[in-house]
Amino acid sequence: MDLVSLGLGLLSGGGGGLLGGKLTGSSMGKGAQMLTGIVGGTGLAALAPMIPGLEGVFASPADGAGLNVGSILGGVVSGGVGGTILSLILSKVMGKK
Repeated sequence: MDLVSLGLGLLSGGGGGLLGGKLTGSSMGKGAQMLTGIVGGTGLAALAPMIPGLEGVFASPADGAGLNVGSILGGVVSGGVGGTILSLILSKVMGKK
């Protein structure tokens, strides 16, 4: 496991969660948005290989593919996209309170 790739994946997931919360005007706190983003980013990376057509698109932050530009961008994109998606879903479910 490459700790730098893992850290980048977790940070990008947190950033994606904040972005999703901002886009929807979520009433969740910043910490909850970041946690939701981290879970969403990691979840997307874990589920993507099981979805036809998405295998290899979203890299798992724990894979440790190295510190080349492609693996870093893959980790940032998978964390950010997954974090944003889960944060958007949760904010719609919870509503604006």
